[in-house]
Parts: sequence; structure tokens; C-alpha cells
Amino acid sequence: MASSEFDLIYRYLASYGAGPMVRLGVGDDAAVLQVPSGHELLVSTDTQVEGRHFPADTFPEYIATRAVGAAASDLAAMAATPLAMTLALTLPEPDELWMHGFSQGLARAVSATGLPLVGGDLTRGPLALSVTVLGYAPVGRCLTRGGASVGEHVCVTGTLGDAAAGLALLQGQNEALRELPDTWQEMLESRFYRPTARFEWVPWLQDNATACIDVSDGLLADVNHLASASGIGCRINVEQLPLSPALAAAESGVSRADALKWALTGGDDYELVFTVPVDIDLPPGATVIGQTFDGDGVDCPGFDGHSHGYDHFGGREHD
Repeated sequence: MASSEFDLIYRYLASYGAGPMVRLGVGDDAAVLQVPSGHELLVSTDTQVEGRHFPADTFPEYIATRAVGAAASDLAAMAATPLAMTLALTLPEPDELWMHGFSQGLARAVSATGLPLVGGDLTRGPLALSVTVLGYAPVGRCLTRGGASVGEHVCVTGTLGDAAAGLALLQGQNEALRELPDTWQEMLESRFYRPTARFEWVPWLQDNATACIDVSDGLLADVNHLASASGIGCRINVEQLPLSPALAAAESGVSRADALKWALTGGDDYELVFTVPVDIDLPPGATVIGQTFDGDGVDCPGFDGHSHGYDHFGGREHD
């Protein structure tokens, strides 16, 4: 007999709802959460659709880690502490084997992000999932895209371009990537399938940053969002972009042009781009990549690419 919606929910999803701020999770008409006194609630939703946001042959465990990591990154970009999440999952069929793999990835994602699963929905249709994440921050202390001022540094965490290179590798679009050592190939693919929300940066960002956004649509596109919201311009120095050894090492064989294209326009890195006053010293793991100026838009001397990042209605499709 086919499994019902409730069978699948309780068998594969209901066990991930425990958390210090969760008073009532999966099993009732709504979850009950507690936000610490003196804090405000932040909410964000991210949708992933098969063929648009991930290839059709993606393993279900990777679909889970990618969807949760991408959604959680929005909380990190606003310097919020993770609280909980909900999941709306649409499946073509009630597939027990698929749900088992998905639940394994979900368990890793819940553990990695600190976001217990407290509710959602399961229905039939083309494969898609929407993850709603909730977090909290001290009143008035969350970051937005609109706080940057003229004369500040533009900075980024981690390295750029790895996820886009990982997708190119998965889709067989670049011969040089196939020649990389196995460990580098695995790293690039992992960066696409298992994005990391940079919650470890939240305390430092709250104390030092003026504006922040995560790199989801591509560095140039996302910096442009920040610049527009702040009413300033941003200049990016391509020579300062942090690249992993897989993309930058001489022995990798990856062209400089491809590495810059992935770093500047590829997206899906889910690193954090933020602005700080120039007298702020950055901790290890962050890099100054440019400056803000009195103007508008994004200036990137030395890059002649034409792509401006991912467009959810006109952007790349995943076969």
C-alpha cells in the first residue's frame, strides 16, 4: 500500500524538530517557538526547483543539503542566529527510497545549520522544495544591504567561484576541471551541493559590518544589490579576489579567464560580502576585494565578461 503524506512526514521528517527555542514542533497545526527577550524575528524563504536550481539527476541527500544551506545563508547575511525552519516539499511520487536519502541529507543540514525542522507540507507534483528559515537578532542589530557608506572596504568571506566551477564540472563543461586531482574535484562539487551558511561570522559582523549580502546570484550581481540599497557605488579589484587552489594554483590548469568568470558571475558560493570602515582589521578568512565610492553601480576594471549573475526567470537551467 502506498505511503500517505502523514506516513512519510512522520517516518522521515518529524524527528529533526528538537531545538532550545522550540516549544512545539512537527505534529500540530503550527509550531511554537520562543524568541529571546530583546531580540527580533527574521524570516526568509528560498525555493529550489528541479532543472532550474539543481540538475535532474541530483541525489536526494544533496537536494536537501543544498536547499537548506542556501536558505540558511540569508540569515547569516543579516547577522541572525538560527532559530528553526519549515519545509514545503513537492514530489512526483511518494518514493520511500528517495525520502530515505533526502532525510539523510536533511539530518546533516539540520546539524550543520542549527535549524530544527518544525513544520511544513508534503504534496504531489513536479519536484520542488521551499525552505523557510527563521532566526533572531538583538533589536536593531541585524544587518541589511542598505547600510554601506562612501569610503568603506568591500570584503568577502572564504573563496569565490568554487560552486560555479563545481557545476561546470558536474555538467562536463570544462575539460581542465576534469584533469584536477580528485580531492579538488570533490571539493568543487561539494561547494555546489553542500553550501555552508557562514553563521560563525555573525558576532563579528554585528559588531563591525555596515552592510551585508550573501553571494547567491553572483558576486557582481549581489554587490550591485548592496550598492543600490545603500545608494553608493562599489569598485571590485579582480586581483584581490580570493580563489581556492583548485582555481588559482598554476598546476590546476584552469584558465584565469574561467576562474574570474566563475568568481564574479557564477553564484551559489553563499559566502558573505560585507562593507566595513577602512580602519577595521579583518580576521582570518575574510578578504578586502574593493571599495565603495560616491556614485552608483559596480565597477570591475580588468573583467570584460558580460554576464551579470543569475536570473531566476531567465537564468541558467540545469539539465
